[in-house]
Amino acid sequence: MDFKNKKIIVCGMAKSGISAAFLLKDLGADVTLQDLKEKERLGDISYIENKGIKIYSGKNPDEIIGGMDLAVVSPGIPTSLPFFEIAKKAGVKVISEVELSYMVTPCPVIAITGTNGKTTTTALTGEIIKEKYPSCAVVGNIGVPYSGEVLRLNKDDYVVAEISSFQLETSYSFHPHISAVLNITPDHLDRHKTVENYTRIKEKIFSNQDENDFTVLNYDDPATRNMALRTKAKVFFFSSGHKINEGIYIDNGNIMLKRHGKDRFILNVKELKILGTHNYENVMASVAIALCAGIDIDSIIEVVKKFPGVEHRIEFVRSVDGVDYYNDSKGTNCDAAVRGILAMVKPCVLIGGGYDKGAEYDEWVEKFSGRVKHLVLVGATKDKIAECCLKHGFNNFTKADTFEEAVVLSKNIAESGECVLLSPACASWGMFSNYEERGNMFKEIVGNF
Repeated sequence: MDFKNKKIIVCGMAKSGISAAFLLKDLGADVTLQDLKEKERLGDISYIENKGIKIYSGKNPDEIIGGMDLAVVSPGIPTSLPFFEIAKKAGVKVISEVELSYMVTPCPVIAITGTNGKTTTTALTGEIIKEKYPSCAVVGNIGVPYSGEVLRLNKDDYVVAEISSFQLETSYSFHPHISAVLNITPDHLDRHKTVENYTRIKEKIFSNQDENDFTVLNYDDPATRNMALRTKAKVFFFSSGHKINEGIYIDNGNIMLKRHGKDRFILNVKELKILGTHNYENVMASVAIALCAGIDIDSIIEVVKKFPGVEHRIEFVRSVDGVDYYNDSKGTNCDAAVRGILAMVKPCVLIGGGYDKGAEYDEWVEKFSGRVKHLVLVGATKDKIAECCLKHGFNNFTKADTFEEAVVLSKNIAESGECVLLSPACASWGMFSNYEERGNMFKEIVGNF
């Protein structure tokens, strides 16, 4: 698409929205940037206006969207808002920042999605790909807007993108050369309503692929295993629970590659710096993706062994008086929080609770036995989680009024030889802007113990 002189509105003034507006301006478009916040609450936006971008603030774009040639929406904006229907009736296509960026991408794309593990897998894959493509862009839901990197790329580069369901919802032509779906568990049902709809949206990551492309899938998850029946791409499985006939699997702690009937030892999980079966799965997914991208296996192994993990995902903070503190603020749903608990090797004082995304907590609470010594609850979901605990016969919980109180209570409860784990099973909204802010506050409080 030629964007020159096109009237385009970008909805949402978070990082990806501002980045998309700048990209469109550089491509010659007439850009309007919209946000629900009143202009005086947006802070210093002179650097945006000085670039010739108009600001439309304080309300949804219902009144002006019909006069646009295209609309680009930030991932946090629900597609249920009335302006989506207004745009549709006016013949204005509404696309994601990912879709926009892909439209001007000159090189192959690796796209990684799934309910959990996306950030770790994307970060590790990016490190591996950089061995052969040092200028590759690691972008997307990982925190770096895709649109901010795309103009510096050429045909000999690579994009490694973490892609969320929110970003896929308004993507249409997006066609990665290599896609990966790590797992599917119920999440964001407040927006997607059903697991079936959530799964359908996730499958858009490979919907435009063909037999020249690759799809990496988790063999152990029935939802992702069955996706092999619906992708046209070559399928590469990974498994932590089965010795599969073709793909990557774990056998007695050894990560093995089986291709064309032959087994090859890659490494033992004890050689990794990251903990937990879920991280071994992330490693296998990254290895599979890198092999599909033509990276040398020895180079892959060297990078994997050095990889320290990502911030806010079972991140070791420090030891105080014999108690280890772990920041798993990115555990924003039950499945991720279960993985956090399972990675702990010591009795655990767990901090949980936050924004209510409409999830149930039974699966999480069922894993407490023999692992969680005490649960400290905080946030909008604390009563709901407490009721779930009682239903499952777990009575060792305390409710806190503030996040700071929850962390201090945990310190007072934990004893030498145990650990404190922040793994909330809930989003941070309502108390924090994002999970990073929550994790950083946890680390700051622990740092002052």
